[in-house]
Amino acid sequence: MHIPHSVPARIFGRASPLFRSLEERLGIAVFILALLFAGAHAALAHEFKVGDLEIGHPWSRAAPAGASVAGGYLTVTNHGAAPDRLVSVSSGISAKAELHEMAVKDGVMTMRSLEGGLEVPAGGKVELKPGSYHLMFIGLKQLPKEGEEFSATLTFEKAGPVEVEFAVEAMGAGGGMKMENGHGTDGDHVQ
Repeated sequence: MHIPHSVPARIFGRASPLFRSLEERLGIAVFILALLFAGAHAALAHEFKVGDLEIGHPWSRAAPAGASVAGGYLTVTNHGAAPDRLVSVSSGISAKAELHEMAVKDGVMTMRSLEGGLEVPAGGKVELKPGSYHLMFIGLKQLPKEGEEFSATLTFEKAGPVEVEFAVEAMGAGGGMKMENGHGTDGDHVQ
């Protein structure tokens, strides 16, 4: 059966209220999807740059009531031809902040402050993560809360300082295993 061209035009023509309603709904749906995509992209694009360095997704865990320390984690990618070094960190969230390394020696986990900083090789990447290199925010002035952010300044030997925002994620399962210096298995201090 052949439907004359004029019949759909009368039913779904631009002047038709049914067509306008569909067009408006489709426009609203496209607009909402565009907003969701932009919001998701912004949430995923949690990066900061200074010189040849790119700092990716700084994050911390929510701290329980009474905690005096929190860990900080991120990646540093060096797009340059020369190495650089993360030499210090500071934040208004804590009295002091340090760069730490966790290691296992003879079956015992140890934690030590990296007094000389952490090298980021030319063309390389360093990951600060639980159970490895990480930042410690010591003497918390406020507790990091899930869904919030706090700022900190990372200082590099060559690239200089850069302010970053740490996204605070859920506490997550931690180990409760004590080590010789009071740190937990997930890189955070045991309370």
